[in-house]
Amino acid sequence: MGIKDFIKSQFIEVIEWTDSSMDTIVYRFPVMNKEIKMGAMLTVRESQVAIFVNQGQFADVYTPGLYELSTNNMPIMSKLKAWKYGFNSPFKAEVYFVNTKQFIDQKWGTQSPVPMMDPQFGQIEVRARGTYSFRVSNPVDFMREVFGTKDSLRADEISAQLRSYIIQYMKDTMAESKMSFFELQSNLIEFSDLVKEKLAVKLTPMGLEMSNMAIEDFSMPDELMAAYREGSKYNLVGGYDRYVKNETLKALNTAAANEGGGMAGIGATVGAGAIFGNMLNQNLSANTAPQTVLCPHCRASISPQSRFCSSCGKPI
Repeated sequence: MGIKDFIKSQFIEVIEWTDSSMDTIVYRFPVMNKEIKMGAMLTVRESQVAIFVNQGQFADVYTPGLYELSTNNMPIMSKLKAWKYGFNSPFKAEVYFVNTKQFIDQKWGTQSPVPMMDPQFGQIEVRARGTYSFRVSNPVDFMREVFGTKDSLRADEISAQLRSYIIQYMKDTMAESKMSFFELQSNLIEFSDLVKEKLAVKLTPMGLEMSNMAIEDFSMPDELMAAYREGSKYNLVGGYDRYVKNETLKALNTAAANEGGGMAGIGATVGAGAIFGNMLNQNLSANTAPQTVLCPHCRASISPQSRFCSSCGKPI
């Protein structure tokens, strides 16, 4: 390699980034010990922003387009390096590409149940799950507040933090809305929008935007849902007492049918009806029986089951 080729290899003449990973948010262009040649070509593609950093300070920011680097289109860098007009020497700087596209179909869910006060069930614990999409809305703020000094940053490296924010603000919104469990289930879109609005207060200073946040489902513990369904079944037939009577009548009729046809079956059915009638009478008696009665001799209050008066001793 000749001296000209060696010198040429020490200068960076083309700066660009093509993302093949599809999940990289920030990528640092590999400068190493090379210098950027004044007049080098910078290509910034759609959904990208290029940021030049000089000795730890943010300098010029480039939106999508093709640029020939010069002091004319590097005003901040020119000021930081104290370049005079027309200075044409190679320079050192760090170049970061920030991906501003939406990172879609990110999953979130509650790892542990979330407590809530329900007007129907009282204190219960629910779970929730859904999806979200986010993007970098302000690359400089994002670099300053989130990225730091790494070589690159992937979406999955901040997804855990974003999920924790979603759950945190979902809890706050649940408490403030005072919605019941079934109201939450029937207003998923509206409730998701409320949570998204609260998230914006947290994410905007970080240079991030939650472009979409969806709650797909709320669920309560299986045993509580089973109890609710059982109660609903009773309500459909007129209450628990009516349910028990219906089930008893069906069981007795089934037993009567199993006795066989003819007079035996009729007799069994009549017997079943009599038994059921007695059960109804017993239920009514149990509900209306007095707790005490008066002795016919001395008029003292005694138990209805007493055979002798506990006051005068005479038989009842």
